[in-house]
Amino acid sequence: MSMTLEQVKEKLAKYGQEHLLKYYDELSAEEKQALLVQIEATDMSVLDACHHREEIAQKGVITPLAAMQLDEIEAGREQFTAVGLEAIREGKVGAVLLAGGMGTRLGSDDPKGMYNVGLTRKLYIFECLINNLTDVVKQAGAWIHLFVMTSDKNHEATVKFLTEHDFFGYSKEHVHFFKQEMAAATDYNGKIYLEEKGKLSTSPNGNGGWFISLKRSGLLDVVKEEGIQWLNVFAVDNVLQRIADPCFVGATIQKNCVVGAKVVRKSAPDEKVGVMCLEDGRPSIVEYYELTDELMNAKDENGDPAYNFGVILNYLFRVEDLERMMSSLPLHIVEKKIPYLDENGQLVKPESPNGFKFENLVLDMIHQLDSCLPFEVVRNHEFAPIKNKTGIDSVESARALLVENGVIL
Repeated sequence: MSMTLEQVKEKLAKYGQEHLLKYYDELSAEEKQALLVQIEATDMSVLDACHHREEIAQKGVITPLAAMQLDEIEAGREQFTAVGLEAIREGKVGAVLLAGGMGTRLGSDDPKGMYNVGLTRKLYIFECLINNLTDVVKQAGAWIHLFVMTSDKNHEATVKFLTEHDFFGYSKEHVHFFKQEMAAATDYNGKIYLEEKGKLSTSPNGNGGWFISLKRSGLLDVVKEEGIQWLNVFAVDNVLQRIADPCFVGATIQKNCVVGAKVVRKSAPDEKVGVMCLEDGRPSIVEYYELTDELMNAKDENGDPAYNFGVILNYLFRVEDLERMMSSLPLHIVEKKIPYLDENGQLVKPESPNGFKFENLVLDMIHQLDSCLPFEVVRNHEFAPIKNKTGIDSVESARALLVENGVIL
């Protein structure tokens, strides 16, 4: 049963957001209903946090967190892989693809995963990722449940595309879709913007919002029914990554860690990647723009850089710990350019930041946990991010790496 207009008015009054009904009387019956539903679904308890931004953003004491490096991984590979394969065969491992983004920066109006990286044949980003997961399915002789997170903007196109391509040979019974939750965007006083007369201005709830979104979609029930204990979360834009990698899964389990993070050795001290560390003694990630010169130049006991391993957004979380931390995830309040309706009901697309978006980030999920295994992978074998059309981290650089790894384009 959805809220009545009176109940919506009460909610808005409680949070000082009455202005959201300014154009209510001009709307059609459907638009009125849609607006009420959206207001009901919006978490307004977080908006007050924008007045305490500085306190929220403070970092604790940063110290190094040693990674499991390639030589140690090689030495234990056989044992780690056996443990990982056993967990996969027992159905304890699922995969979560974060695919809410669009290919805008690649010059495409489609979801990013639909981008074709092939040259002599069609080879889509989604196809590369499913092929990588299928390698493990073949190795284990068992299907792995794949949960695909889409967004409001690309849900229908994504489902249609993967269905039409028959999931690139993957078992469709093992593919589940859910939409990323949206969070309201506000002005500097915490007042929610309208982007249309009957629509709040919203943005995705950050890369750490995936578990809340999965839960609210009802798919956590599937995770539990299937006995899935570990979820490997990965981003859509890295076409070379290994997913549900048995060696990585096994090493995380063997080391009794509740989260594993794939990392690569940084190509330069100032490379733009977040690095694994401890913050006040708990695992965390320092973003590249937060790294001071002192941290950038710090050395470990072997004389190597102490903060030398960058994360590649490929994490293995234990489900029971994710459930425990849900209520305590901190918010990130980010200044952004937010299109909005002005006093006269005209849409304005600002040139500079004009308000806040509210996000949960994966790094905070990790910081809520007691133990993390940073697991080194070979950059040229597992890290080919596609962020731009040309240059660094681009379609061009990813194509070169795919060829280097024997993929026919």
